[in-house]
Amino acid sequence: MTSKDSRRVSYFYDAEVGNYHYGQGHPMKPHRVRMTHNLVVNYGLYRRMEVFRPRHVSPTTMTRFHSDDYINFLRVITPDNMQDYIRQLQRFNVGEDCPVFDGLFEFCQLYTSGSIGGAIRLNDNQADAVINWAGGLHHAKKAEASGFCYVNDCVLAILELLKKHNRVLYIDIDIHHGDGVEEAFYCTNRVMTVSFHKFGEYFPGTGDVLDIGYAEGKNYAINFPLNDGMDDESYKKIFRPVIGKVMEVFAPGAVVLQCGADSLSGDRLGCFNLSLKGHADCVEFVKSFGVPTLLLGGGGYTLRNVPRCWTYETAVMLGEDVKDELPYNDYFEYFGPDHRLHLPVSNMENLNSPQYLEQTKIQLLEVLRDVEPVPGTQIQTGQVDSQLNPRAMNMEVEEAGVEEEMADNQPDTRVTNEMLGHKEHPAELY
Repeated sequence: MTSKDSRRVSYFYDAEVGNYHYGQGHPMKPHRVRMTHNLVVNYGLYRRMEVFRPRHVSPTTMTRFHSDDYINFLRVITPDNMQDYIRQLQRFNVGEDCPVFDGLFEFCQLYTSGSIGGAIRLNDNQADAVINWAGGLHHAKKAEASGFCYVNDCVLAILELLKKHNRVLYIDIDIHHGDGVEEAFYCTNRVMTVSFHKFGEYFPGTGDVLDIGYAEGKNYAINFPLNDGMDDESYKKIFRPVIGKVMEVFAPGAVVLQCGADSLSGDRLGCFNLSLKGHADCVEFVKSFGVPTLLLGGGGYTLRNVPRCWTYETAVMLGEDVKDELPYNDYFEYFGPDHRLHLPVSNMENLNSPQYLEQTKIQLLEVLRDVEPVPGTQIQTGQVDSQLNPRAMNMEVEEAGVEEEMADNQPDTRVTNEMLGHKEHPAELY
């Protein structure tokens, strides 16, 4: 295993994550995160990262995005008291796709804490990239569970990053549209959301190419709707030009990359035909810009493929070459009969014609052309004149050359603020 990279990578994992169970027959299995971690350890990748167990965030922190009522409901609901909350179950869309199971709120706390903790490490410049494979649950809304997601850790991590960075980019390569994140930031130009997804009679049904944001956020939501059978070559031809243009015009201070593995070939719920290398090429390309990056999990429902994908993408982020032959691990029998890291893709037909992909790409590049180079409107976090949103200061602009002229005429005299007619700030000498 050889290293080609010196990036500081942090990795969040809590061993408890694999103990939570959505219920019999449910496609979402948190156990896949435990399997991923086991592969990461047995490949020796953990030696190149700082590994953390996330400190649990408080319910109050979750209400930075979610409503108080909704978070309080998630805290109290259990399989035993469900009958007492029939109305709330319907109101918050909990019960079918998003079932009530033992430890539901602790599970939400656990995956959310890794994403927020990762954002904090990026803000403090303690890492260049942070990985939280338990996160990436991108469908949850302000007051509604959706698509196996209860708390939207992506949104909460972005809100944390916005404390330091003027602009944050969210990229979503899950096969499903990142609707919860797009909706949260649809009217602001401080967050750009870019989603590549299957569209047309497919959950969640949103993400049309014409959905580009609203008001101040117009042109800051980018959607690339795709059809069945998307392969590596086609994906690379659209991902690289679009993201390259986004990085050029939007110039984000940080990137959140949601790496849903349901866009891989052979996924239980997906219908794309990407290989591990095709999927990881997106990670490689985003990494090449050298912008602080938060890497999250997401979808992925074929249990033996998800750990392969996220382990390989961990290696890509570290700049490590890993062997195709899987090392022995606690779940070795899951990866039979070949016990290889990389998987063959299927022979399914790619229903995305080159003409359609080129036409949609041009359409999105036109939208990006209208993006102002540096967005000016901030997210309002308080009333004007409040501490959170103080009134702007009037800056007196000195005519160019005054200071230099005085210095030339009196070379032995220090030019002071008083001489220039400036007021001294009371704290200036401390």
